[in-house]
Formats: sequence, C-alpha cells, structure tokens
Amino acid sequence: MLPRGALGAWWAQGLRAALLLRANGEGLPLSAGVLLLLWLVGLGAELGLARLFIDGPARFYWPALLMNPWMALVVSALVAWLAVRDPAAEPGQVLRQAGARLALLCALMLPLVLGSALVLVPLIRGMDSQDEQAVALVQWVSWIWMGWVFAAQGRLLWRGGTANGLSRFAAVLLLVGSQLLLQFYQPVHFWYPQRPPAETEADKEPPFSLTQEVFEAQDDVLANALDAVPPQHPGKVEVYAITFAPNADEEVFRRESHMVAEVMQKRYGAAPLELINQREETPDWPWATPINLERAIQRAGEQMDVDEDVLFIHLTSHGGRDGELATSFWPLDVDSVTPQDLKSWLNEAGIKHAVISISACFSGSWIAPLADDDTLVMTAADADHTSYGCGRRSPLTFFGRAMYDENIRAGMPFEAAHAKAREVIAQREKEAGKDDGYSNPQIAMGARMREKLAELEKQQAGGR
Repeated sequence: MLPRGALGAWWAQGLRAALLLRANGEGLPLSAGVLLLLWLVGLGAELGLARLFIDGPARFYWPALLMNPWMALVVSALVAWLAVRDPAAEPGQVLRQAGARLALLCALMLPLVLGSALVLVPLIRGMDSQDEQAVALVQWVSWIWMGWVFAAQGRLLWRGGTANGLSRFAAVLLLVGSQLLLQFYQPVHFWYPQRPPAETEADKEPPFSLTQEVFEAQDDVLANALDAVPPQHPGKVEVYAITFAPNADEEVFRRESHMVAEVMQKRYGAAPLELINQREETPDWPWATPINLERAIQRAGEQMDVDEDVLFIHLTSHGGRDGELATSFWPLDVDSVTPQDLKSWLNEAGIKHAVISISACFSGSWIAPLADDDTLVMTAADADHTSYGCGRRSPLTFFGRAMYDENIRAGMPFEAAHAKAREVIAQREKEAGKDDGYSNPQIAMGARMREKLAELEKQQAGGR
C-alpha cells in the first residue's frame, strides 16, 4: 500500500520544478510502485494531450508505445544517475538519490502536460493552416514552450544534482538531445487523424472511349500547341514552360498542371505548353505521353536562345521507388517517363539552362540523373518517402500548393520558394496525419544556374 498523499507530494514538487522553483524529494516516500505510478500517470496524460491536438476522429497507433515511452524512461533513469553520480559516496546512497531525481522527473511530466494542454491545444486546434501568420505564431509559441520545458528539466537536474559540473552538464545535454531527436528525426506519434472512407464507384471517372475522331483531333491539338510556342526576343532572358500530367485517373494532377502553367505565365511571362491526359473525349490539350514531351522539348529548343533562356518543366503524377513517373491513360498503352529519358531529350534539344520540378512520391531519385551546373532540380519528396495530397479529393498536391500557388505566385525566387515550401509542407503533413515519415522535398541548384536565375530575377524586378 502506498502512503496516503504520496503521489500528491511528488506532484507538488513537480509543479515547483515546472515553475522553475527548487524541487526537493528528500523525505518523500519512494518505492518502485511510486516510481511506476508517477510514470504511468504522466504517460497517460501525454497520450491524452496528443489526442487533443487532433480535431475530429482519430486512431491510436499502439506500436508507438513499444518504443518512445520506454526509451524516454531509460534516458530519464540514466540522466538521473549522471546528475547525482559521486564516486566518493556509497552506492546505496547514490541509488536512492538517483531514484528520487527520477521520481521528480516523472512528477514533472504531469504539470508540463497540463500546461501544454492550456497553452498549445487551443492555438493549434483554432489555427487556420492557410494563414501564414497564424502558423508562424503557433510555431513560435511551440518553440518558446519547448524551451520552458527544457529549462525546467535542466534546472531540476542541475540544481538538485550532487555530481560534479561536467557530469550534470552531460545529464542535461543527454536529456535535451534525446528529446529533440525523438521530436524531429522521423517522430512516431500516438494518434493520427482517421482517414476518409475509400472512394465509391460513383466517385470514379466514366470510361474513356477511344475513337477515330479523338485520334484525329489530337493531331491538330498537338500541332497547334507546338506552333504556339513563341520565338525568343534577343537581349532578354525568357522562360519557356512545359507542364506534364500523365495520370488521367487523378484530377488533382490536371488541376496542378493548370495552376503551375498559370503561375509561370503571370510570374515570368511564359507561354506554357501543357501536356495532360484527360478522360474527356474532346481533347483540349495535347496528351501527356513521352513522345509528346520529347516533341515539346524539341520545339522549345528550336524557339528559344539556348545560351540565354531558361526551360521550365513541371511533371506531376504518382511516382515509384524505381524512379518512373506513373502514367495511366487506359485504353492507351503509354510508357512511363524516367529521369534518364528527360536528360536525353534535353541534351538532344540542346537545352542548356533547365529548371526541372517533379511533384511525385520518391521523386528525390530524379536528382542525381538530372543535376548539373546549369540545372535546377526540385522534388516533392526524397528517394525514400512519399509525397502527399495526390488523392482524388485533393485540390492540389502539398508540394504544388506550397511551392507554386503560394510562394512562386507571391514573387519568391525558386530556391527561396522551395526552402519555405519545405517548412510549410512539414507542418501540413503533421497536421494531416501523414504516418510514413516527412516527405522531405529535395533541391539541387547548379552554380551557373544560380547565376542565370539571379539574372532573371533582377530582370523581373526591373520590369515591375
């Protein structure tokens, strides 16, 4: 049996530590049962807090219980021992002091969790994820609160420790470092938003009827699009733009292709050539096939000054770990596009300055085959992770929305827009419950391409 008020006495000291006051566990009842209950109550409060951050239905990810809490407990026990380690003291005395320090760390969990519920939960649940100022405010408050947590834990270890300064400093550094590692290096969460129900047959696109009229109309559509690529104006850096959306099964890719084309037209005066696979029987755009993409690149190379101008290509679809950009246009049998294909077509067309943007899962695998001093390559994910927002009900992919609809449209240059998009995408993926790791968008900027784009931005600024 636990002595009456034993846990309350420890929590009172935990509250003092949370308020950055001196906490002392001397004379308080201490046993394995007390330690276990303090830890379990703190863990339960942490689980409840994590659930409060999600507005709406959520599912519990129980495998997270098998790693994070136990790792945190082991680290807490280790830092408690480091804080009181004294070679001159009796082992039994060091063990009792380490146990008391561990009990205080466990007791500190409850007031810190309750404080998070009061400070952070209302901010995050009431935040509009599209309001950049609101997102920035939440990020600042979160960092300030995390700093307070570290200050409370560090002060508890430092002021109550009996070990030398180096050992206590190591204890504080280990505790803070381990928490930062669990927080930012592919963190495992206890709760994730409940996914929407799978689409029904009624949600699916009607079948595509491939007729002779459709084939014949497509020839004219492609010819008109290629003829519309304008000639270059000497003495001016111009942007030629191609968008490529080869997956007819997901409307989001067509929407993103249109949006990026419109942004490039308004931002850089480009006359974009859109290649899109669609289900309508009357084609409005040239089909997104490898042959048409090669023809579009060749036409751009003929019209532009390859020593002066920049070719921009945005590809959006599903992506595979093998580096292929997925194509779906049944009943047509259309080959996938690979980075090696694209590199070959650019070389054949004599393109010198290229900006390549790939909005697809695992698209980081495109970096190495395409990157060089005259090329900028930007991807929606690294080679090992999926991107997000490519479902049937998505208005835009997370990458396309942040990179182009928000940042490039607002006047940011490519490199800065990508850096800002990484931060926004990380936050939005966390809020959406992406459970397979941060997509981790990648970028490779060639040295000469950086100079060329700086020249382009200077020209744009002078024209406004």
